[in-house]
Parts: sequence; structure tokens; C-alpha cells
Amino acid sequence: TNKQTSPTSSTSITSSTSWTFLIHIQTIKHSIKYLLLLFLFVPLMALAQNGIDVSRFQDTINWSKVAKNKKIEFVYIKASEGASIRDKMYRYNAKKASDAGLKIGSYHVYSSTTTAKQQFDNFKKAVGKTKQDIVPVLDIEAVHCHKLYMARVDMLLDLMEKEYGVKPMIYTSEKLYLTHFNIKKYKKYHFFIANYKREPKMAYTLWQYTPRGKQKGIDGFVDFSRFSSRYDIKAITIPDKDSTAVQDSVKTKKPTKASTTNKQQTKPNSQKTKSADKPATKPKSKQSTKPAAKPKQATKSKQKQTTKSASKVKPKQKTPAKPASKK
Repeated sequence: TNKQTSPTSSTSITSSTSWTFLIHIQTIKHSIKYLLLLFLFVPLMALAQNGIDVSRFQDTINWSKVAKNKKIEFVYIKASEGASIRDKMYRYNAKKASDAGLKIGSYHVYSSTTTAKQQFDNFKKAVGKTKQDIVPVLDIEAVHCHKLYMARVDMLLDLMEKEYGVKPMIYTSEKLYLTHFNIKKYKKYHFFIANYKREPKMAYTLWQYTPRGKQKGIDGFVDFSRFSSRYDIKAITIPDKDSTAVQDSVKTKKPTKASTTNKQQTKPNSQKTKSADKPATKPKSKQSTKPAAKPKQATKSKQKQTTKSASKVKPKQKTPAKPASKK
């Protein structure tokens, strides 16, 4: 009996060892993937151009410490939400971050329960037009709206563009992008995509890659973002209208060589024509107008005299007729 059972026991041992070997292989594969992520992905993220977005949840931030991190090129600060909610830390964060030398922008959290005009008025009251360095952001998340009402979204985007002179950037998830924004009319907008598992597959400008970033000067966690390889900070920077106006005026003031020579040639000719025209027009006007006016007065006076003489002659013709009737 022992001889008969020995083959079965040996096969069970070999099968168990093979399963354990396969499990070890799989664990090794997973560990290699994680190591690749640590040694390749994390250093690339560290070298990338980064930004952060903050709100009242970060409490009081020490912006002088944050500004020492040269990898942080911009800060997005929550300003408002819906028709009435304002972030209580917005003014402090906007002023202190700007004073520390960071480029700042503001974002509004969209709500599907209020109109576009009400939400725009709320955002406009909180965010000054001249105090923004980078384009405003409309934050659209499924958590805050059961239904998007895309006509309302479009109207809010248009109102923000008219007020601030640039197209707003749209912050959303990759899923909402694919279901609502993956059409032609939104191709001109920059997209700020949140995905904490992997890099977005669609075209994006900014990628919010983690909500658990750590930064000196901020207690707790903060959202970290980075640009795609196609864009940098210039893509979302609001152009300075004063500087562009000055450059345009300087360009128009600089004359070319051809224009200067043409001006020098045309000036004497214009003076000659003006001097030649003046004596020709003045004598004609004097000779033609003044002597012509006197005969008109003479004819009028002659007509008056003839009418008067005719009126005087008529009663002389009637007087001799009276003695003839008496006879």
C-alpha cells in the first residue's frame, strides 16, 4: 500500500512547489513595476514644472516658505462656489502669495442649482480683473452637480472670458471630459485634468496628479499639478495689455527708409501746389463776384423806375375823358 501511495504524494508536492514558484514570479513582476514607478516616474514628476491649488482647507499658509520652492511656478486659489459661497481665505491667500512673488490665478466651483449670471456675479465680486497673473479656472466636478446643463456652462465661460479678456481653463475629470467636452467647440480651451492613478490619455494642459502633496509652509496635504510636455507657464499667463500696446506704438512710430524719402519728396511739391493755387483762385473770385453784383442792382433800380413811371402815366390818360362826358 505504501508503494502505491508514494507516486500521488510526490505529484502533490511537485504541484504545490510549482504554484508557489508561480506566485513568487508574479510578486517579483509587481515589485519590479513598483520599482520602475519609483525610480522613473517619481524623478520625472519632481523635475516637471509644478503648481498647487489651495482653499480654506489648507488653513493659514506661510507663503514666504512656499515661494522658496522654485519648482512651484503658479498657484490657483479658490475664490467662490455657486451663487453665494466665497472662500474665507481667498483674500489672504491671493495677497500673500502675490507678495511672495508667485503667479496667482483664481477658480470658481460650478454648481448646477444656480444660473450662470448668479455664479458669474459671485466670482466677479471676489476676483479683481487686474490682480490675476494666470487665466481663471471653472471647476466642474460630478460631486457638485447631478446634471451639468451645458448651456449654462457655456454662458458662464463666455461671461468669464468677456470680463477677464481670456478664455478660462476648465478643470474636470477625464470621465466628464470624454462625456461632455470632447467636441469641436471646446478645442480652443485649456483643460486641467484630475487623475490620481495615471497620466490622462486625452490632450491636456495641466494634470492634477495627486491630492496628497507635501509642501513646507502648508499644514497637511495640498494638490500638486504639472504641465504636459506641450505647454508651459506661458500658455496660461494673461498677456499684459499695457506692454503690448507700447510695443505696437513703437513699431508704428519707426519709419522706413522708403517712407522718409517719399515724405521729403512730397513736401516741396505740396508746398508748390498750394502756392500756385492761392493766387489763381483769389483774383478770380474778386473780379467775378463784385462787378457782377452791381449790374444786378442797376437792373433792379431800372425795373423799379419803369414801374413807377408806368403807374404815373395811367391817371393822366384817364383825366381828359371826364370833360368829354359833360359836353
